[in-house]
Amino acid sequence: MKLLVGLGNYGSEYATTRHNIGFMVAELVAGRFGIALKKKGYQGIYGVGAVASQQTTIILPQTYMNRSGACVHAASSALSVDPADIVVIYDDLDLLFGRIKISKVGGHGGHNGIRDVICALDRRDFVRLRIGIGKPEHGDVTRHVLGPFSSTERVGLPALVAAAADAAELIIAGGVAAAMNKFNGFNLEDNL
Repeated sequence: MKLLVGLGNYGSEYATTRHNIGFMVAELVAGRFGIALKKKGYQGIYGVGAVASQQTTIILPQTYMNRSGACVHAASSALSVDPADIVVIYDDLDLLFGRIKISKVGGHGGHNGIRDVICALDRRDFVRLRIGIGKPEHGDVTRHVLGPFSSTERVGLPALVAAAADAAELIIAGGVAAAMNKFNGFNLEDNL
């Protein structure tokens, strides 16, 4: 069993914010494989099905971003998922908008959702699929993260979400190394 986790905040007021790009990508993967995200449990909403012929649970925590670890821990424990088979998709301020980076282990990089997942799992060796949202040139980082994508960003957003969904599928189907080789140099500007 693979566990694909999209991080974000639940509620319509957050649906189109930068912080919810993890939800967007997980929902696209679910849609591509006909997995309905309608079940409630593990402090999230989830669905189970085959992603690239691999049995996969896709889950969106419903705990708000900063408490995402409770959902990831509950689901991975109940489903007996090895940390190497957990893929967490989330936004990253330290990557320019339109970049993708995959890693097998690491710290939280200042991301409170990942900090909580590390704390809840008491380990760092789960797969991370980071999607660049960039830092604001001026102003409050929180407002940037919780704000909507700019009009310029919205032009490329569908292609970025699609590429990140492709990366998630390749992690599941072909392994982390193959996905890293293909997507760690991904730059949206080169793919529009």
